[in-house]
Parts: sequence; structure tokens; C-alpha cells
Amino acid sequence: MKAVQYRSVGAAPEVVEIPEPVAGPGQILLKVSAAGVCHSDIAVMSWPAEGFPYELPLTLGHEGVGTVAALGEGAEGVSVGDSVAVYGPWGCGTCVNCAEGRENYCLRAADLGINPPGLGTPGAMAEYMLVDDARHLTPIGDLDPVKTVSLTDAGLTPYHAIKRSLPKLLPGATAVVIGTGGLGHVAIQLLRAMTAVRVIALDVTEEKLALARAVGAHETVLSDEHAAAKVRELTGGIGAKVVLDFVGVEPTVKTAGAVASIDSDVTIVGIGGGLLPVGFGVLPFSTSVTAPYWGSRKELAEVIELAHAGAVDVHVETYSIDEAPLAYERLHAGKINGRAVILPNG
Repeated sequence: MKAVQYRSVGAAPEVVEIPEPVAGPGQILLKVSAAGVCHSDIAVMSWPAEGFPYELPLTLGHEGVGTVAALGEGAEGVSVGDSVAVYGPWGCGTCVNCAEGRENYCLRAADLGINPPGLGTPGAMAEYMLVDDARHLTPIGDLDPVKTVSLTDAGLTPYHAIKRSLPKLLPGATAVVIGTGGLGHVAIQLLRAMTAVRVIALDVTEEKLALARAVGAHETVLSDEHAAAKVRELTGGIGAKVVLDFVGVEPTVKTAGAVASIDSDVTIVGIGGGLLPVGFGVLPFSTSVTAPYWGSRKELAEVIELAHAGAVDVHVETYSIDEAPLAYERLHAGKINGRAVILPNG
């Protein structure tokens, strides 16, 4: 079967032929309908050889939707033919966090060598993939796999970030979304669906700001050295109760801190490596800064329910599996407006 693999450190991803996997005890074999392309993959492929944490070659794709093709011995909870989304942050299943469905915060995954599909374990960017346990599959019913696949990360991650700040997302408050790409444009829709706050979106091009307005942003601001002052002006000098940075580079985290109001949440989701100093007098009083990771199994089910209700609509560009390297090139160049999706069997 065809798969998209990262095969050597520093090289571009390649489309290769590998053996079709066979479901072992407790495992589920999926025929992949769609796989998402994410900046996290590019981050992994930019890591140096020294200390590289994963075994290569690695089949990419931590966003996956597919149809159950076969069940390994003892596997239950799904049936052949079911259309399902793959929950990505796999955990041990037994620690106190996993017991609550918060496998994204598993206490033992690192020690046990448990990695997400596409991020250490063979992922969804192939014609078939293995899932370790039925608990990591969420039924999607009649939802379009192409529109749904990115909800497993680009939907789940912002949902998790927004949900923790709901007590501050009250009518009359302002939320700022920095970066309106794959995750950010979904975050805007989630804010509009889940709250009555004013949403101000920041990005570096007018094309991306146009998408932000199209999906519900009340105001858009070009993300440059004047952005913080503009947001302050739009909020009457108060700033934002919640700031969601989906980029995470030094300039954006600086902007995030600069637009935060008193008693606000600054959430750094992007993995750009930017640092935001925290301390008395550095940020407005009672500002909370956090860097969350993905989301829980329960939250993925909630995101899928929002999709069934028509509350989220992921803007996608589709590519065949042979075009996957091109999709990564376009993503790296900032040319994807929304989310790129690979169709391994399309």
C-alpha cells in the first residue's frame, strides 16, 4: 500500500510502498478515508538528528478518519464498516488522567513509549492504519470524512483551549485569536458557537483575515508591530479576557501578553517556541498563562456533536496521496488557507 513517510532527518516526506498492516489482538484496522496535514509534522521534520525521539521511517498523519476494515482478536466496541475518527493522544488507559478520558495528559505515556499515530506510531497518511484500541475511535456517522478529519486536532485542540476559559468568556468580553489558519479559523467558529463574546482575529495576510471574517470574526487586525495597540483601541483600552495564540512564535506571544486584560487567560497553543515572561508586574494582575496539549476523548465526542449540529465547517484543500509532499510544501510556505487534507484512497 502507499504511505507518506518521513524517512531520514532533514529530508522531505516521501510517498512509498509498504506492506498493508494486519490487525493483531485488540487492534482495529482502518481503511483511511482522509488524513490531515499539520504544522506539527513540519515541526517534527525540522528537529535535528541529535535527540530525535522517533524511530524512522515514520508514517505521518496524526489526524485520521476511516472505515473499520477488520478487527483483531478480542477487539470490540466497533464494527466492520463503521465510519470513525481517530483520537490522537494515546495514553496508557489506566492512570488517573486516562481514567477520566484525559489521555492527552497521560502520566505514563512517555515512560511506556506510547506515542500518537503519526507522531512516533505509524499514522493515518496511508491507505490503511492500525489503531491500538477501540477507545481511541469516535463514531462520526454520516459526517463527511474530508470535513471531519481535521476536527481530531484542528477542532479538538482549540475546543480544549476554549473550554477551560469558558468562565471568562461572558457576554461583553473580548477574545483574541492570533493565527487564523487550520486551528485558528476553527477556534473562531467555536467561540461564536459556544459563547457570546466579541472575537478579534489577527493574522499576517489579508487573505487569511478574509477567511477569519467569513467564519465569524467581528474584527480583524493585521498581525504586525501595531497589532497590540489596535486591539487595545478596539477594546477601549481594556484588552481581551481570553487570548488564544495558535502560532506561538516570539512576536505573537509578545502580542498576546500585550493585549491581555486584568484577570485574563493567555493560552499559547502554537509550538513556535516563543516565550512569554510571567511574574508580578510583568503582565496585568491575575493573568493566567497556559500551554495546553490537544484534548480529551470526551471533548472529541463533543466536537463531533458540534459538527453534527452544523456549528463548525473546516475549510479544506484536498490532495491525493501522491500530492502529499506538495501539500507540505504549500503549508510550509503559508499557502494553505484553512486545512490541507490527504485522500489516501481517493
